[in-house]
Amino acid sequence: MQHKPQAKKVIIVGASSGIGMELAKLYVASGCVVGITARREELLKNFQRQFPAQVFIERFDVTAPDVTPHLRRLIEALDGLDILIYSAGFGEVSETLSWEIDYKMTTTNVNGFISIANYAFNYFLKQGSGQLAAISSIASIRGNSRAPAYSAAKAFMSRYLEGLSIKAWKTKMPNGAKPGITITDIQPGFVNTKPIDAPGAFWIAPVEKAAQQIYRAIEKKKRRVYITRRWAFIAWLLKVVPYSVYKRFG
Repeated sequence: MQHKPQAKKVIIVGASSGIGMELAKLYVASGCVVGITARREELLKNFQRQFPAQVFIERFDVTAPDVTPHLRRLIEALDGLDILIYSAGFGEVSETLSWEIDYKMTTTNVNGFISIANYAFNYFLKQGSGQLAAISSIASIRGNSRAPAYSAAKAFMSRYLEGLSIKAWKTKMPNGAKPGITITDIQPGFVNTKPIDAPGAFWIAPVEKAAQQIYRAIEKKKRRVYITRRWAFIAWLLKVVPYSVYKRFG
């Protein structure tokens, strides 16, 4: 008698709208058990009502001092965890170098991210397997004068993810094997999740298209992916252009 494969367990942090919500829809459609989090509880409940047997919710703000109890409760509700996706984020132009904007940018994209990522990595390490994916940005590659805290915070995310990937590769389990941990750095360009306040914005992807490409990249266990795929060219260009040229438009 063949046993039915156990449904994959996925948590998406920041799933009340935008890319996070679209990813939740895709994972539910693929038969996964999905845990979703956000600050806006009613939006989470609305989605849960559509799929009560598959969707579990936990309301919390990633900028709170300690979010790990919330994460533990959600993992317990799912009875395990295979994939965690960090989709929470905040981005806003800071032309006047507003402290309020920079502070919110950092607490969400750095403090909130690292508390979740650190916990998830250690959970997967004890389990011996798992995948951590996070939505950084193409902006992580270079500094930006209009949103310096945003590009810096996203760079922090990408460098931290790279470090975790190396750590997973270097780590050995008690039996001598390497843990089966995958780290996926997702770097989108412009995605139409809200009005984009960026002069000259181009290649603006529909949120559904972006989510589909992110979903496929996670399923293929990619180390890094640019969304949409054409942004790989912009990433290459940003890496090679000298500062003397870049500063004119950065």
